[in-house]
Amino acid sequence: MEKCGQARNIGSVRGSVWNLLKFLEIDQIYELKLLHHQSKKLLLRMCQVLPGLNFQQLEKHEVFRFLCRSPAKKALFAMVDSDRNTILHISAMFEPSARRNTVPGAAFLMQREVQWYKEVESIVHPFMLEYTNKNGQRPRELFTESHKELMKEGEKWMKETASSCTVVAALIVTIMFAAAITVPGGNNQDTGLPMFLDKKVFMLFIISDALSLLSASTSLLMFLGILTSRYAEEDFLKSLPKKMIVGLSTLILSIATMMITFCASLFIILPGKSRVVIPIICLAIVPVTLFAWMQFHLLIDMVISTYASRILDKKATYGS
Repeated sequence: MEKCGQARNIGSVRGSVWNLLKFLEIDQIYELKLLHHQSKKLLLRMCQVLPGLNFQQLEKHEVFRFLCRSPAKKALFAMVDSDRNTILHISAMFEPSARRNTVPGAAFLMQREVQWYKEVESIVHPFMLEYTNKNGQRPRELFTESHKELMKEGEKWMKETASSCTVVAALIVTIMFAAAITVPGGNNQDTGLPMFLDKKVFMLFIISDALSLLSASTSLLMFLGILTSRYAEEDFLKSLPKKMIVGLSTLILSIATMMITFCASLFIILPGKSRVVIPIICLAIVPVTLFAWMQFHLLIDMVISTYASRILDKKATYGS
């Protein structure tokens, strides 16, 4: 009986203590602490598994965003795997089959890889930049080695694209320069001035010819800059994409203004022949419009990849 009474007293005391803990909301703190501990263990396990996953099936940017929002992110980012690879080493690795259909060409895939590495590099502790893995490689050395083939593909893509566009730009420069010298209608033998100088359409011809010549020259210089670039890893981040964007934009502009020059010259040479001039202009516009439309999509993709593409949401990731 005494033992039963003692047991009841102990149970009563425990119940009172538990009720007191509930009243003080300490049990909620304990549950939150337990949840945090379990979440940390789960994240640690994820970090151990991540290097062996197929990134075609898992988008590592999304995983990294999740890790950045974790309260234990500093501890997680300081961890290493069995090969002594840090999170910066892992970001330096390249999956050959990953994201090839999300960017326009190998050069911009290389740009995306550099963006990814730079993003991770900016948030890890500085000592990780010189940390060596099991093979004695620093993160930057591992990045260079794993992206060696992609750099060659990116360089080849850039040079082939620039070479093709250089030929077009050079032809436009030649044609527009010749058109500026040999204006429609010729020159007045007495004054040396163009015969149709007083006509508004002639001024349109001169302005569009000058714009076409200048934009084609700019495009030509940009593409020559691409062909003579050193093609270092950092060049794929901003330098090469900017030159390609400017070169392609000015090339499209030069083609458009060239067609305006052509149309203006037809109106000068064939005054009052609108039934003939208008169909010719319509036919001439079709191939130019198709070319501009096809290149415009590539241009938009380049601009998005260079200026509007953010791997991580800074505010959401680093906010309080």
